[in-house]
Amino acid sequence: MTSSGFFLRSGETWRSPWDDYRSLRDDSPVHFVPADGDNSDFWVLSRFADVFAAVRDTTRFSSAEGLTPNADAMSMFEAGQQPIVMMDPPDHTAMRRLVARQMTPRRVGRIEQAVREFVDDRLDHVADAGGQSIDIVDALFKPLPSFVVAHYLGVPPRDRGRFDAWTNAIVSANAAGAIETAMDAALELFAYATELMEAKKVEPGEDLVTDLVEVGDDVVSPGWVVGFVFTMVTGGNDTMTGMLGGSAELLTDHRDERQRLLNDRSLIKNAVEEFLRLTSPVQNLARTTTTDVELHGQQIKAGEKVLLLYGSANRDEREFGASSGDLDVGRDIDKTVSLGYGAHHCLGASAARLQGCVALSRLLERFPAFEVDSAGGRFAPGGFVRRYESLPFTV
Repeated sequence: MTSSGFFLRSGETWRSPWDDYRSLRDDSPVHFVPADGDNSDFWVLSRFADVFAAVRDTTRFSSAEGLTPNADAMSMFEAGQQPIVMMDPPDHTAMRRLVARQMTPRRVGRIEQAVREFVDDRLDHVADAGGQSIDIVDALFKPLPSFVVAHYLGVPPRDRGRFDAWTNAIVSANAAGAIETAMDAALELFAYATELMEAKKVEPGEDLVTDLVEVGDDVVSPGWVVGFVFTMVTGGNDTMTGMLGGSAELLTDHRDERQRLLNDRSLIKNAVEEFLRLTSPVQNLARTTTTDVELHGQQIKAGEKVLLLYGSANRDEREFGASSGDLDVGRDIDKTVSLGYGAHHCLGASAARLQGCVALSRLLERFPAFEVDSAGGRFAPGGFVRRYESLPFTV
């Protein structure tokens, strides 16, 4: 813990933030962080009840000024181009309706076979390694979410590899010296999204971009469609990579819980909820207060940034009990903030759960004794998503 009591992590500092989070929950649940070179003053909420309440309260805790403590968070977006995650109701609600039908559990279920085939193909390459250590992030955990996001956007296979580079640059924006690179990547992504929209007007498909294009410019501006593509790429790729990498680490470290899954495959769906809780791929996002807020004796003024520390909230003993930091694949979980909640519940939640269930169940079925070397793994830069950039894997 730094002298300020909190810092935005990146890279290797993501390895084990849990003790620091506990100290915040116990000693400073509404914690003030003074401005630095990149960020304005902001407050940190670390207890589950406080974070959960703020996530649902879009009236007092607004997303419209960006989701980071950086005062220039919205500078890369032109008017009308901000992503749906940076909108508040009622505008957010109206836009969400336009895309939600593609992301229902029933519609997502239609791609399960394609996801299973993709996972098995990637695991065939793992098997071909003949027991040698491979990077499971490169082999499966990174390509899988990219495949799913590209499917929903209707991106042609020839272009899908380009998404990883853009995502890596954008989510690393808070790493030292990465802002310019992230801006360049965002501009390239915006340009490509515009090309994709034009292509869908000529050759429509069964995808989200086609749905939005067919609504018409009078309802959805081209700039907003571009912003939506940005949201899908940055929100759907690295987060699932983080969840899968963290889950493999947990299964390596908790052999008894792994054995429970091997003995009873019906537990996998519940286990994915537990993995989402413990890994919390999106560790934190910010809101901006629209009115003065008093919490735990602290006064947060209107217009101030508030960082919601999801990774801490999901391990809060006050909500999940004394074993909150332990893996329990049979845990009875009522709610978490891993995928948001309320108005900002993650549009891709069903797709995320599907990927988790298929990838982890196939890993266990094909390589029941697999191990990952977390000490040899490398964490990705960026202050909001905790994920392994590489993770050695043996069978």
